[in-house]
Amino acid sequence: MASLDELKLQGRRVAEHGPWPRLVVDAAHWSRATLELVAGRWSLLSLWGEADTVHMAMLEPQLGEAVVLSLPCPSGSFPSVGMLHPPALRLERTIHDLFGLVPEGSPDPRPWLDRDQWGVRFPLGPRLPPTAPRGYQMLPVEGEGLHQIAVGPVHAGIIEPGHFRFTANGETVVRLEERLGYVHKGIDGLLIGADLERGAQLAGRVSGDSTVAYAIAFARAAEAALGVNVPPRALWLRALCAELERLANHLGDIGGVCNDVAFALMLSHCSVLRENVLRAAERAFGHRLMRDVVVPGGVARDLDDTGKGSIRQMAKTVRQRFPELIELYDETASLQDRTVTTGRLSAELVQQYAAGGYVGRASGRDFDARRNLAYPPYDQLRFKVPVLSEGDVNARVWIRIREVMQSIGLIEQMLSELPDGEWRVPLPATLAPAEGVALVEGFRGDVLAWLRLKDGVIARCHLRDPSWFQWPLLEAAIEGNIVADFPVCNKSFNCSYSGVDL
Repeated sequence: MASLDELKLQGRRVAEHGPWPRLVVDAAHWSRATLELVAGRWSLLSLWGEADTVHMAMLEPQLGEAVVLSLPCPSGSFPSVGMLHPPALRLERTIHDLFGLVPEGSPDPRPWLDRDQWGVRFPLGPRLPPTAPRGYQMLPVEGEGLHQIAVGPVHAGIIEPGHFRFTANGETVVRLEERLGYVHKGIDGLLIGADLERGAQLAGRVSGDSTVAYAIAFARAAEAALGVNVPPRALWLRALCAELERLANHLGDIGGVCNDVAFALMLSHCSVLRENVLRAAERAFGHRLMRDVVVPGGVARDLDDTGKGSIRQMAKTVRQRFPELIELYDETASLQDRTVTTGRLSAELVQQYAAGGYVGRASGRDFDARRNLAYPPYDQLRFKVPVLSEGDVNARVWIRIREVMQSIGLIEQMLSELPDGEWRVPLPATLAPAEGVALVEGFRGDVLAWLRLKDGVIARCHLRDPSWFQWPLLEAAIEGNIVADFPVCNKSFNCSYSGVDL
């Protein structure tokens, strides 16, 4: 199954719009696809379920080919992908919780969202025998001189809830295990039966700091399903919003990393620049985070000359002031002592998990959906994708630094070359079944959206955050570091809690 053409011969194609085929396969071909993931010839994009079917999206990285495989599960089970390919484990646990489909052979049958309080787990799921231990069991760690440190799920700051269980030998972390899912929102259930307008609103609220990225992914998937051609001006305005979102988040993260090693001066300066970005976004698009600006069919509002002027002035300010902050970061010895060689993440793990964004690119994974999949208008824009190999906190900061400058360049290009014309088209009123899928580049990495329409509403929609494949890598990056370095390692990843709680 080295090529998409060979894969097409193994499954029954389901008719749908969009560039990605969806193939219905049997258990044998499903397992063969798993072996392709293990061998690294394909990358896992996502795994999701519904009442009687499980779906898997895969990407051939070199050619940029992608496919969705669907396996009917009449018996309520499917061959576990995570048994051989660990990146699938948490997604399989979610499928079990929400739809009761059992991943046969999975080494980790524990719930992900279910807390035995909300009735989340599907009633068809297996029941524990009377002798089985109750409650959530953290993974065991054995050895002389080890002790455990429990952090969360409620934290001292304003971050979202997540439990971190450290096993340490003195101050050195031997193992970190995360338990998330505390703010389960029922996004999957809320999307079922929603119209596209409501679906776009829900998509934009999966992870608030990536509202533009999610909205673009959802809109592109819906437009692929309906065969809608979006006006060029709308595509450029979407990309402009996406780069403003990337710029604001990267500036916040750079300052946040520095603050976590007690260098608050950088946080202050970066926060001022970030505030400039957010205010320009509000003046241009009516909302600081640009929520609900991107909609299926285009954008909800156009950009006028006043908005252009605000963004141009912001870009000029960042271009003038940011180099001084780069110099301050690079020449402050106390910062370098805490970030260089801290929280190293190997290139092998990054490739196995197909980690996107600055986490992947700081450890040598040269992938960016804007370039590798070349969706418009990025296929017409000039930009570089920075890649480093050190894989430490410092490298993840430097990827952000270089992406800040690339985003400024992209914003300036889009403002000077923005095409005229319409900025929204009406969607066709169709009741025929249709499917669509899209992968777009958010500030954390690639965001996936897949949906199926039936009778004019959403029959099923799956939204996958890049953090699904980054949270497990944080556990690996902290091993061998001291407990005191966890905050800066965590901030250098800045994974989304909300994005994996669904």
